[in-house]
Amino acid sequence: MSPGPKKKAPRRRLPLPYWIREFPLIRTAAVTFAGTAGIAIACVFATHWHLQAARDRESYQQHLRNLAQQNFVQAESEKQEIRLYQPQFLTLQRLGFVGSENRLAWVEAIRQIQEQRRLLPLTYEIEPQQPYRVEGRLATGDYQLRGSRMALHMDLLHELDLLYFLTDLRQRGVFAVQGCELRRTASAGNAPLAPSLTADCVLNWLTLTRQPPARGARP
Repeated sequence: MSPGPKKKAPRRRLPLPYWIREFPLIRTAAVTFAGTAGIAIACVFATHWHLQAARDRESYQQHLRNLAQQNFVQAESEKQEIRLYQPQFLTLQRLGFVGSENRLAWVEAIRQIQEQRRLLPLTYEIEPQQPYRVEGRLATGDYQLRGSRMALHMDLLHELDLLYFLTDLRQRGVFAVQGCELRRTASAGNAPLAPSLTADCVLNWLTLTRQPPARGARP
């Protein structure tokens, strides 16, 4: 009779490590530590976020402060420029240089000077206003320099009549003399008011006119 199968001997379980066997003793402390560590980490991240947000707010406030300081400095500079240049601006405005041209004022000024200086008859013709170009670059901002060309013919008793006329005219407006040509007339005998010279001049009456805003631009 053959022997039956042999029974396997039961495996011996290895003892658990001591730190697992004794973990129940520190379970509460471990859970408390894990919770406390999680809260601490969350607090660190929250503190860092609030600190970064505070720095961003501080940086933005500093930017606003710098911008306000720049605006204040610019405003003070503009006030100083206004105090410095306002008298000159008012003078040019009184002469009709700033703003739209006033041809009636020019005509009246010529008539008054002619009467006051008792000049001989003169004639003139004013052409339509055009943009006036000067050599070099002229910073005029929102304004444009424009000129009205005037051809002037004068009969003169002597050269000073022309000089006095132009000098008086400069007190009534702003213009540039493009050129003058003097010619001696034929002898008029002993006539006291006979012209001895004739003058043909070209003047450019100047005005500084604000340019209209570009189409589609906000006022």
